[in-house]
Amino acid sequence: MMKQTLSLEHNYRPAKNPSEASPLIIMLHGFGSDENDLFSFASELPDTYSIISLRAPIPMQPNGNAWYNIYFDNSNGKFSDTDQAIVSRDLISDCIDEIIKKYTIKKDNITLLGFSQGTILSFAVALSYPEKIKNVIGLSGYINEDILVDKYAKNDFSKLNVYSSHGTVDQVIPVEWARRTKPFLQKLNIDCAYSEFPVGHGVAPQNFYELKNWLEQHKD
Repeated sequence: MMKQTLSLEHNYRPAKNPSEASPLIIMLHGFGSDENDLFSFASELPDTYSIISLRAPIPMQPNGNAWYNIYFDNSNGKFSDTDQAIVSRDLISDCIDEIIKKYTIKKDNITLLGFSQGTILSFAVALSYPEKIKNVIGLSGYINEDILVDKYAKNDFSKLNVYSSHGTVDQVIPVEWARRTKPFLQKLNIDCAYSEFPVGHGVAPQNFYELKNWLEQHKD
């Protein structure tokens, strides 16, 4: 199948058999990056999946993009633009609807794979609109309750699975924030596998190996 036009710029890798509806992985990159970042290891993921890597909507200078701005020079210290994050949450949700209409994919088998800010948005989309998402692979991120829809806890999460991982010496997002992920999800009765690796703000080779195994276990 040919690449289609979506409201967000993206990279696309079709599944091995593009004529059949395939499960889908949607990649959400981190702050200051773009759709090429996570897509660089698309070839290492199972060819039974179609893969779409989205570009965040806010351009940065001199290059890169963001899902929402992070202000580093505020008198109160670093803080995130919550309103922009909520807009991006719903932009991703709407883009999923576009993908379902334009690509031959299984709408009940969509995995969000995020890194850092992309992980924060992956959790926000999945917890706000769990009917759209089967799996979340959240790398080096955390759950931000401020960008979830109102009364999200009443949603049906029975089909949602989560893999979360973090570096123990992450200098960008403290590992303590990520450690809250599993207990938070357990209170919502969401299955969550959580792992830590002795790295900074990045993905160790053994981390990638583990997430691939987890994805294989949750492919159906």
